[in-house]
Amino acid sequence: MSIREPDLSPLDLNPTDRVAGTGEPSVVFGGADSAIVGWGVRDVVTTRRSDDPDLDAEVRGRLADDECAVGALSFRGDDPATFVVPASQQRRAVTGLGPGPTTPHRVRRHEHPSATAYARSVARALEHLEREPELRKVVLGRWLRLELEPALTRSEVVAGLARTAGLARLFAVPVPATLAPTEESSYLVGASPELLVSRRGRSVRALPLAGSAPRGRTPEEDRLAAEELLDSAKNRAEHGLVVESVAAALGPACTELSVPAPTLVATDSMWHLATDVRGHLDRPDLAPGALGLAQLLHPTPAVCGTPTERARELVAALEPPRGPMTGAVGWTSRDGDGTFVVTIRAGLLHDHRLDLFAGAGIVTGSDPASETAETGAKLRTMLRGVGL
Repeated sequence: MSIREPDLSPLDLNPTDRVAGTGEPSVVFGGADSAIVGWGVRDVVTTRRSDDPDLDAEVRGRLADDECAVGALSFRGDDPATFVVPASQQRRAVTGLGPGPTTPHRVRRHEHPSATAYARSVARALEHLEREPELRKVVLGRWLRLELEPALTRSEVVAGLARTAGLARLFAVPVPATLAPTEESSYLVGASPELLVSRRGRSVRALPLAGSAPRGRTPEEDRLAAEELLDSAKNRAEHGLVVESVAAALGPACTELSVPAPTLVATDSMWHLATDVRGHLDRPDLAPGALGLAQLLHPTPAVCGTPTERARELVAALEPPRGPMTGAVGWTSRDGDGTFVVTIRAGLLHDHRLDLFAGAGIVTGSDPASETAETGAKLRTMLRGVGL
């Protein structure tokens, strides 16, 4: 059951900053040129479980017609979710929050697990895939901790990421101490290229990404990398698992559902296979809002594996806890419109520390060295964005 969290201090929010543009924003979500930016805090809704079936109605019931709530779901359904209703909010360019990081930083880096240990985990996952025919995919991730001097602010991080975000959605939302690796309240920051779901009235859309390859260093290498990814039987099979899951979740609520052939989507460091799934809700007055649809879809095989429960068990056995990483982050309005993205290309920011996370999908035919390199390429997206 959803509960109100009356004490805002664990989320490190300042409820006195109620004037738009005053101080650090309490929440950010959206594109580089147009994002929801909120200041201060009017209300906070938390749940002990991200899969709480009452969360959608609880959050929407706290909103006035001209308000929205911004927040995040955890990777695990039995971990908390938090949504913030800012005291004031604007639609504005993220670059207007500042220039991004401008001061050189001294950085200490710690991998957890190391690249060698991560490759061993991938090899163990491949052994499970061979022994368990019903297990078709598992997604494994690793962390990179940066200890920074001087500290970074969330405005610097999102403004820095905006310079290379392209079509990715930028975000900065608070998460409670129970979800941070060191049990301190943190800000979830990032630039996700993967649309989990959006709802506008009757229209719903998802853009699942699965199957990835690093960009080439030259135009010719880049073209070949894209062509090889599009022609890869292994990556197309991995992508198909995700699309099947998304279509199966959205189909019962829709009168129409379009599932075209996959295409390519590029970020500054990666190529991804993507399928633009679109549908029309049968009864929008009875259908879940954007937050409820996000709960219905999450976790997709793109961030967990398939079948979901067995893959989640293996993830818990082979990697450190993810907390909010590879969860979902986004916004919802009172009428249920909203947008949620998968929490990838993301980090947890706390004062002088930034913890980054990246994962790779392991299927039969995966190579431990290649999957390790893929996670490194994904981590570099965040490192470049914040000038590190």
